[in-house]
Amino acid sequence: MSGAGVSDVPPVRIDAVNGAPVRAAGDYVLYWMVASRRTEWSFALERAADWCRELGLPLVILEALRCDYPWASARLHRFVLDGMADNRRRLRGARVRYYPYVEPSPGAGRGLLEALAARAAVVVTDRFPSFFLPRMVAAAGRRLEVKLEQVDGNGLLPLAAADRVFARAFDFRRFLQRELAPHLLEPPRADPLGGPALPAPVEVPEGVRARWPAASPELLGGEEGLERLPLDHSVQPVSRPGGAVAAGKALDRFVEERLDGYHENAIAERQAWNPGRLGEHASGKRQGWWGMDEGAEAFLDQLVTWRELGYNMAARRDDHDRYESLPEWARKTLAEHAGDERPHLYDRAELAAGSTHDELWNAAQGQLVREGVIHNYLRMLWGKKIFEWSPSARQAAEVMIELNDRFAVDGRDPNSYSGIFWCLGRYDRAWGPERPIYGKVRYMTSASTRRKYRVDAYVERYAPPAGGQLDLPAS
Repeated sequence: MSGAGVSDVPPVRIDAVNGAPVRAAGDYVLYWMVASRRTEWSFALERAADWCRELGLPLVILEALRCDYPWASARLHRFVLDGMADNRRRLRGARVRYYPYVEPSPGAGRGLLEALAARAAVVVTDRFPSFFLPRMVAAAGRRLEVKLEQVDGNGLLPLAAADRVFARAFDFRRFLQRELAPHLLEPPRADPLGGPALPAPVEVPEGVRARWPAASPELLGGEEGLERLPLDHSVQPVSRPGGAVAAGKALDRFVEERLDGYHENAIAERQAWNPGRLGEHASGKRQGWWGMDEGAEAFLDQLVTWRELGYNMAARRDDHDRYESLPEWARKTLAEHAGDERPHLYDRAELAAGSTHDELWNAAQGQLVREGVIHNYLRMLWGKKIFEWSPSARQAAEVMIELNDRFAVDGRDPNSYSGIFWCLGRYDRAWGPERPIYGKVRYMTSASTRRKYRVDAYVERYAPPAGGQLDLPAS
């Protein structure tokens, strides 16, 4: 491993973005926080702190938010700003300089990274395999004249630990059962800044502060300023707060209220779990491989297998968010049924407004518009019906991505694209009998969903009145 020789961050998680050298005469180490926007359990922040100790230099953390990313809205901005406010509070008094920047107009932040990097000895950033971030980091690597590293903190399995794309959850689960255990023994530090004290923090250069002023506490705290930013204000913030603190509380509530056997401790601790058991039965089966009770096993299969399966594809296929990434069998059967008559067709505006004949689907869209999320099972039905009601499967994928990325606070993520393309056959198999429109792609109906779940209260809460539509101003 080159540099930061005392680093505990596994080398498999560290990737040099460019070939530039460490600048021995630098004034500080710069951590450019772009994806792992948190101050705990962060491999990237840990790596930056390790560089500081090796070089004897202070740490500057830049967390920036541009205003022209795809689907930029008051909702998505507020969600990120909540996390920035968390970081500002948690780093107050720490031996670092935290610099939050919120772009006031498109392009206003151009040059900020280069200006800070010009005084840096090394720049560390997050590796994230989706949305516009890979292109942004690669472009930065070409521009910067100092070493830029990206650090993978996306999951339990390092992205580089798998050498291929897995087409099925079964095969990926079997791979995890064989290979995951050693990586579980190399977790990030709970406190990335813990250990030997960092050098005393320095001020951000005056010229940077003058040209790119730091975001005010009022903007980060949600008290004022968001309404003046050039965003889509038709997509309003949701009551669900963003940030690592809120995420931790949400996880605590989930495991306390909905996961049997969990109270105060982590799942693995509660279950007296031994990571050495993972490789004992590499069968690919969902149940039994964690050596925990049924509720914990099901939860971890979603959290680990399915989540990291999507990251696996995103890291290895640039087209993971496009129709061409579907398996060959799915594209073939969808093409064979492309000309099938669609009993119902809705355009994007009608779908966005929840104005279809299906009140359960309208309710799912209503929850997405109002709260930025959809009930997990209904999200699958939501996607299947968009496919059924669109002129083509390709157009359906485009609509699903647009609605998801515009409204969902958990959108623009490998998991989003996994779910969307699962509706069209990804990570699935051919099903029979072959049906109109769907061909061999798995079929779902609102009627069957109603038989499985009690949805009346859900429909009453989220669906617009009969014949009406969601209160959705034009963007």
